[in-house]
Formats: sequence, structure tokens, C-alpha cells
Amino acid sequence: MNRINPYLLPALLLALLNCHCALPREAGREEDPPQTPAAEMNGRLGKGMNIGNTFEAMPSWQSPFDPQDMKRIAGLGFSHVRIPIRWERDDRSMASAPYTIYPEFMDTIRRVVDEALKSGLHIIINMHHHDGLYADPAGQRERFLSQWEQISDCFRDYPDSLLFEIMNEPHDNLTADLWNGYAKEALSTIRKSNPGRCVLLGVAEWGGVDALQSLEIPDDPHLILTIHYYNPFHFTHQAAEWVEGSDAWLGTVWNDSEVEHEAVREDFRPAKRIARTGNIPVHIGEFGAFSRADMESRIRWTRFLARWFEEQGFSWAYWEWNSTFGIFDPKTDSFRTGLTEALLGNPL
Repeated sequence: MNRINPYLLPALLLALLNCHCALPREAGREEDPPQTPAAEMNGRLGKGMNIGNTFEAMPSWQSPFDPQDMKRIAGLGFSHVRIPIRWERDDRSMASAPYTIYPEFMDTIRRVVDEALKSGLHIIINMHHHDGLYADPAGQRERFLSQWEQISDCFRDYPDSLLFEIMNEPHDNLTADLWNGYAKEALSTIRKSNPGRCVLLGVAEWGGVDALQSLEIPDDPHLILTIHYYNPFHFTHQAAEWVEGSDAWLGTVWNDSEVEHEAVREDFRPAKRIARTGNIPVHIGEFGAFSRADMESRIRWTRFLARWFEEQGFSWAYWEWNSTFGIFDPKTDSFRTGLTEALLGNPL
């Protein structure tokens, strides 16, 4: 029996991936996706929803993906979904060169993208929880760039309603200074196969407003600045089991007072200044309050932020769909009406 040389397996896997992704163009795909200006695209994104605790999760806490959720989300009136993805899991990609993303997982994500597009939604796919990169940026740099080369090449023929987000919440050893360089390298990699696709650029130090002053924004007309917002943290993460000491915050409320509103406005002054001077639109990639907060406070906080973001011309994606922050309960197949209306219906 003829045997395959084991040293050729990585190259064969990469070749298989390339063949797998180079599929015939289907309905809804475009020969040359238009190069939509970022401001126009941000307006199209509008209101969105994160499909959290699914593809970014580890097997022990991963929720199954339900294709019907795309129809539910579109039916409510949302315009886009954000799909957090942990590409570095051992069952999804190779940890050593050539760092191949396994074809079966790439195909899984491709089916998710197709479901969103069939439902009339825009979709953002990102790189989420790249723990190796956060811990060892230099050692994981080539893997990071190789994965973006594979992802961007696989989806190169998709319409402009698919967007890429370079990295979720850079932190730890991936410092603000390092992130500026790594983000530019990843963007350059993406641009080789997707010259006009809109790309979302996040912020170091966990993605919030605090590190905005350290962010260097590349000169690219198809960039959208994405920011996460969970302030006041003692309210949004009270009794969250993954946050040490948060049990002491249980009972923190949001009163919807002018003092609280002014704190939000103050937090976003740097973002508004950067958006104005840098001519870059803003997307709020995550905001939400954990289920241990009282529901009326969650509704008030969510309603204020959603309407205020819209007044600023920001698009947004709520965190998240159907888990501990979520607006949909898969066990009862029902919506948490107060939160849903806060996001979509209630005026300030």
C-alpha cells in the first residue's frame, strides 16, 4: 500500500482548505463585491446582536448554533449579527506551521455566514479569545496572520454585507503599542484578497474606551472603529462568576439619572473626538448587563444606551442573544420582552 509522507500532511490540509473555500459563486455572491465607504456601511449595520457563548466558547460551555435564530433576529428588526469565533481551538486549527484552519470548521462558519445572508442580515466574523496571542504575541504572530490570510481568502467572493473584525479585546501581553503594529499587519494581510471589504478595528486593554488615546488608526477608507462598553462595571457584571469579587456588587442598580447619563457621555468624549477628527465611524461591538442585575435596571440601562448610541450615529451589537445576558430564552422558546423592547422600541 502506498503511504502519504506525514511531512506533507500540513501542506495537503492547506491545499484542501483552499479548494474547499474556492466554491462556485452562489446566489447572493458577487463577482467583485463593491467597495462600500465605511460610513455608509455603518449606517447599514444599524442595530445588531451577538451570537455569544457559541463559536467563541470552549466545549464545556458551548451553546449549539440554531440556524432558525438568524430568522428570529431578522424578524425582530435587527440589521446584523456579530459572530465571535475562537479559531485557535485544537479541534479547529493547527498550532504549528502552516497553522491550517481545518476545512470542516471553516465550512461550519461558512454555513453560518450563508444563513445570515439568506435572512437578509449583515454579518461580522471576528477572531475571539486568541489566548495564545494575548500571552505570547511574538510567538503567535505568524499563526495570527496565517489565520487571517486563510479566513480572508476563503470569503473573498462574498458580498460586502460580510465584514471582518480583526481581534476581540486585545489585552495582557498584547499591549496597546504592540496591538497597533499587529492590527496594521493583519489589515494588510486582509487587503491582499479583500481590498474593499469593511473591517472593524478594536481597541487594546479589553476593547473599551480607556485605551482609545493609544490607538493608531491606519489610513484606510473601509475601517470602522469598534468599542465595547460595560460601564458601570459594578452594575453590568454584578455576581458574575468569572469576575473575582463581583458578589459584593450584587444589588447595584441603574436609576436612569442625569448623573448616570453624564457619566456615559463623558466616557465617550474621546471616541466622538476620534470619529470626528479621524473621519471614522463607530460601532459598539458589545454592551449588555448580566442576568444577576435586577431586570428593571437592565431595561433602563439598555434602553438609554441603545437610543443614545443611535443619536450619536453609532451602530451597535448587543451582548448577547440567548445566554446570561440574552434577550431570548431557548428553554422556553420565548423573548425577554422588556429587554427586547428596550433595544428596539422604547424611546428615551
